[in-house]
Order: sequence, then structure tokens, then C-alpha cells
Amino acid sequence: MKKIAILFFTLMMGISAFAQKDNYIKPSLLGVHFFFEDFQTPQDLVHNNVNDVVSAHHWNNTKFLTPGIAVDYMKGITRHLDFAAALSGSYTQYPTSDKTVYAAPTNIDPSKSVNQSLLLDVTASLNLKLLSDRYIFTPYLIGGIGSSLYQSEVGVFAPLGVGIQANIKRQVYFFLTSQYRVHITDNTADHLYHSLGIAGNMDNNREKAAKPLPTLVAAPAVAVAPVDTDGDGIPDADDKCPTVAGTAKYHGCPIPDTDHDGINDEEDKCPTVAGVAKYQGCPIPDTDNDGVNDEEDKCPTVAGPASNFGCPVIEKSVVDKINYAAKNIFFATGSDKLLPQSSKSLTEVAKIMSDNPSLKLSIDGYTDNTGDAAKNVALSQKRADAVKAFLVNNKVDAAHLTAAGHGSDKPLADNKTAAGRAQNRRVELGLTNY
Repeated sequence: MKKIAILFFTLMMGISAFAQKDNYIKPSLLGVHFFFEDFQTPQDLVHNNVNDVVSAHHWNNTKFLTPGIAVDYMKGITRHLDFAAALSGSYTQYPTSDKTVYAAPTNIDPSKSVNQSLLLDVTASLNLKLLSDRYIFTPYLIGGIGSSLYQSEVGVFAPLGVGIQANIKRQVYFFLTSQYRVHITDNTADHLYHSLGIAGNMDNNREKAAKPLPTLVAAPAVAVAPVDTDGDGIPDADDKCPTVAGTAKYHGCPIPDTDHDGINDEEDKCPTVAGVAKYQGCPIPDTDNDGVNDEEDKCPTVAGPASNFGCPVIEKSVVDKINYAAKNIFFATGSDKLLPQSSKSLTEVAKIMSDNPSLKLSIDGYTDNTGDAAKNVALSQKRADAVKAFLVNNKVDAAHLTAAGHGSDKPLADNKTAAGRAQNRRVELGLTNY
């Protein structure tokens, strides 16, 4: 028996690992349990050794077990301690006040006073749980006090035992217990008490029944609630803008936007001048104050008209000099070698660029359509590069120069004539200041 008990306890401890996630103290439970009382086995132990009693099988023979039914109440005190009360009843043979030895119905000693009647028990006990109710399976120890009523005689006894509890989602609890009830007064007898019960959660039932009540209480409050048309949490009586959601700081009105640029004054660094979010509510800056904002101004630090993208207009005389110089750039036939007569014009261009450091110059080389097109493009690129190299050698910043060859693209004259082809073999110079 001892080995079986140890094995049973170990198994329950292992199963209890499948635990519920939350932790709570047991609510009020109301339930019922069915039991069997055994008066014979304790009497046998008085007169026989344990082996003989076990061999006699009185303890599991239904002939010696009296069935009964009971109602239970249970409530958690702490996570590991529950209070339990039970009222039980059975129709049984019970030793009388003269402590007659109990016997089975088939061999009752007629010289003894044995009675058959209703036995009522009421018990109050504490269940010491080895695990808390957060586990599905929970073993516990039982200790308490009880009183019995049998044929007008009231007796007192102490229920001592063990049990195991299983719960399903806090709603339904199952209990399996085994007690040894020790007599305290002489008109009671030691006996074994084995039970199987079920109990339900009373608190949850109360919660469900109470759900309609808040609606009845809350209804009058809705009727007297202050009106808040715009739903901003400020009653219309205190709201200076009752139809537009706002904040308490501005008495129910939205945060103001003085310049109407869509950025409220609390976030607008220029609240009186319309601007954009990128500049925290201020206008796009115009560093050179030329009326062209910096995002569109190609010369943001030098004033110029919008027609020239915010850059200064280049003087016509300078443009004319550059165009004249372009017409006086000459190369050896079929070569990118500059002829000596080109030096004067290109030196003038270098001086103009040095005197106006903000200027940028594009150098575009062209050919006629004579010969292979790919070779013409390569030749025109080399001639543009040769002009750029001349200017760089004359202290013009290379970063302000671009050179490109276009071959026979964009002819100025008809390539069918010698004069036309001569016009198409050229270098064009273009001035910009952006």
C-alpha cells in the first residue's frame, strides 16, 4: 500500500505540470459528493494485525461499506489553504453509546445493541494544498472537526485525511478524498470515509446574473450627461468652438493657424507669414533676395532675374566677344591640332573667364558629314578637348569648362557644297553663369 501511495503521489505531481497560466485564490464553490463509510476496518485493526485486516478485504468489500450523499461548500483562504464545510447523510448501522463493536449485517451479534438509522454529519475542515490552484491537479491534506447526529445522540469527531483536486477552467472542480475519522466523544466510532465529488464556481454565476444591473444604473447618467457636439471632451457650455473639435488650452477651439498655411501656430516658426512644412512654416528662403527662392535659384547667393533662373545676366559685349572668338578657332585639316592663328582668340576667352570667375563655358565640337560618322564624332571630341586644354593652360578653372564632340550633328549649312561643309566644321562656345 505504501508503495502504491508513493507512486500515485509522484504521478499526480508529474501531471500537475500541465498547469493553467494564471494564479488565483479559489472562489466560493458549491457542490455535492458521494461517499462510502467503513466502520468495520478500524474495528478489525483493534483486534487483528494489519496483514490480517488487509487479507480480510473488509476495507473494499461493499458488504462492509455504507453509501451516502453530501452537499459541500468551499472557499479559498490563501493560495495554499481552503476552508471546506459539508453536510452528509447515510442510512447505516452505527455503534451505540455503549461502544458496541460494529459488525456486518449478516453476522450481527444479537447480544449487542446495534441500530439501523439515519446518520447525519456536519464537518468543517481546512485543506492544506501542496500545490496552488493554478495547477490542474492539486493534492492536499485534510484536518478539521465534525459532529454527528444519530438517533438523537450528538457526537464529535476529527476528520483527518488526504485528497486530490482537479479543476477545469476555474468553473468545475472534482475531488477525490479518503479520511480517517477519529472519535472524540464516546458516542462516536472511528471509521473510514471515502468520497468522490464535484463542485461549481458560485462567484461567476453571480457575475452573470448581475450584468444587467449596471445598464439600469447607468441609464439616468446618460440622460444628464453634458452635451459635447464636436466630441472633443469639452462640454458645449464651456466650448467656444462647439462644432469644431479643439483643445482645452484654446477653450475647445483648434490650435490657431494665423497665416493659414496649414501649419498650426504652435509648430510654425513664422506664424504670421505663410510657409511650408519643410521650413517649419516659414517661406522657402531667398538668400540673395532676388525674388527667386533658393529651391529654384541656380545662383542662390548672387542676385539675378527669374528669366535667367535667378542668376545675373551676362553682358552682351562679353557674349559677343566669346562668339567672335569661336569663329576664329582653326585646326589642321583632319586633325585636332590648333593652328597658330587661333591663339589670339582663345587667349581673349581665357581673360574673360578669369575676369568673371562665376562664368561657365561649354565647348562643343562639330564636323561635316564627310567620312565615317564614328570617326567624325571622335575628331570633334578631340578638337573640343584641345580648346579646353588651351584654356586650362591659361589658368581657367577646369571645373568651369565642359567639352563635348557631336560629329556631324546640327549642321549650320548644306554639306553638299564646299562652303557649307566649311561652316559645319566648327567649335561653338557657350557662356552661362549657372
